[in-house]
Amino acid sequence: MTSDSIIHLDKVSVFQKHNLVLTNVTLDIGKGEFVYLLGKTGSGKSSLLKTLYAELDLVEGNAVVSGFNLAAIKRKEIPFLRRKLGIIFQDFQLLTDRNVNDNLLFVLKATGWTDKEAKQKRILEVLEKVHLSNKGSKMPHELSGGEQQRISIARALLNDPELILADEPTGNLDTDTSEEIMKVLLEISQSGRAVLIATHDMIMFNKFPSRTIKCEAGRVIDSKN
Repeated sequence: MTSDSIIHLDKVSVFQKHNLVLTNVTLDIGKGEFVYLLGKTGSGKSSLLKTLYAELDLVEGNAVVSGFNLAAIKRKEIPFLRRKLGIIFQDFQLLTDRNVNDNLLFVLKATGWTDKEAKQKRILEVLEKVHLSNKGSKMPHELSGGEQQRISIARALLNDPELILADEPTGNLDTDTSEEIMKVLLEISQSGRAVLIATHDMIMFNKFPSRTIKCEAGRVIDSKN
């Protein structure tokens, strides 16, 4: 483990319920790295991500994510781990009954922000980062799929995370829109945050090549090694 490791895994086994999905996973991801997590559907990509944000328990091995020891983490500490992460899903998961601004406000309130001016300032900052500063009053259904995904990226940035975990962020999008999303994620990485993207979108991988971690036959193969 190095001083700039955001993710450090040592001989980790990943389980989904009682099924062993991945074994002997050992890797380090540092600040500002842009890394692909590749593999076929069912190869363990999502299960590995869920282990990193403590949705799945760490049963075997050692893991430190954003300073949290997953082998020893208590249930009440998990929300504090997740505040240091930005998690992006394939299906956006925006609240459909409120506008973009209120979607983002909901997260800030839930994570302890109280100052009204500070909340609005932060919302404007993250919307600018994803190039949608004029969409705050729009309802989710008024946005395109690509815009909804960019709002979900803005939401992931609210608490200034060190690490972005993205699970198939371009899975529901066409090629041009996927390219827009990838450019936003690359900008985030260039600002010093680590970005780990689970994908099987090889078009985007070929367009924006970077380090790969591949899930295959219950193992993880790291292109860095």
